[in-house]
Amino acid sequence: MSTRSYIGVRNLDASVDYIYCHFDGYPEGVGTTLIKHYADMDKVNALLKLGDLSVLGEEIGEQHDFNKPVKGWCRAYGRDRGEKNVNAKNGDYDELIHDQNVDYVYIFDGDYWECFSTWDPAMTELYKLYKMEKTN
Repeated sequence: MSTRSYIGVRNLDASVDYIYCHFDGYPEGVGTTLIKHYADMDKVNALLKLGDLSVLGEEIGEQHDFNKPVKGWCRAYGRDRGEKNVNAKNGDYDELIHDQNVDYVYIFDGDYWECFSTWDPAMTELYKLYKMEKTN
């Protein structure tokens, strides 16, 4: 079973450019990887250029066989499996954080990651923990 998530960046117009990630979307998975390995805008933009992911890795990596993944590298549907129509999308911030198609939504604002649970409104406060962890 997968824990699906969106990973995105907030734009100046309050929209969000985002990608889908199929596995490990919970805060201890994707959330921790984002904080530890994608804490600046250049890395986040490079990640979004990959398009939708099966797995978020600690490194973006290079093209490889989707069925023989390289440990620690992202597994991208487009780059590694040749799928089409998996590029980053643009959406409305408020709609995205309530999208029931995923379990979690991660949005980078340039300084820190916000985390939202689409099924538990109380978890929208996780972003405060993420901000503190990044600054420590």
